[in-house]
Amino acid sequence: MVTTHAYKNLGHTNYGWLDARYHFSFASYYNPNRMGFGVLRVINDDVIKAGSGFDTHSHKNMEIITYVRKGAITHKDSNGNIGRTVAGDVQIMSAGAGISHSEFNYENEDTSLYQIWIEPNRLEVSPRWDSYEFPKIPTTDELSLLVSGNGSAPLTIHQDAFIYAGHLLEGTQVNQKVKHQAYILVSEGKIEIEGELLNEGDGLEVKSISSINIKAQRDSKVLVIDVPQS
Repeated sequence: MVTTHAYKNLGHTNYGWLDARYHFSFASYYNPNRMGFGVLRVINDDVIKAGSGFDTHSHKNMEIITYVRKGAITHKDSNGNIGRTVAGDVQIMSAGAGISHSEFNYENEDTSLYQIWIEPNRLEVSPRWDSYEFPKIPTTDELSLLVSGNGSAPLTIHQDAFIYAGHLLEGTQVNQKVKHQAYILVSEGKIEIEGELLNEGDGLEVKSISSINIKAQRDSKVLVIDVPQS
């Protein structure tokens, strides 16, 4: 079963410095029918103005993944980590027993990114942060595995989840296996999945299907988040 969630129907709040679209209930946006997707609790499609950002704040027991779509974000945390993640790359933060951090756009252009929160399968772990630069070459046969919970990807989180991404040129078709259930994000372009057409910013839930065919209707960038049920 597949269910499309169009960009135009997402929750929306514009704070001036931050223009946020919410796939699930978050902050001032509340929808009792959109409380998460299995252990996937948050997907925020954020646009952060140049010279602005999230001031220092704290988290506990959450796996927080940031996928930068345009521009760059600079991370600083109470463990002494400092890093700049640029478009197409990913950073992860295991909040664990507790960590304070800030995320700031020091660039001279707006930064757009996906902020993804996944519930961990281990609590009170030692907090950590990491990032990784991924190849920018177009996908021809399969999406790249960015994040996993079993050590099979460059970035590791505390959950049996998998995050894939790829840049598909127009006409490219790939088959993507689904271990649990998946939430698909169209970061750019237009794609077709199981007869559903998805445009930039749209999301798609995939349940009770072991694999999906993804076809690019034009040059596209996609993200596949494969997560267990709660």
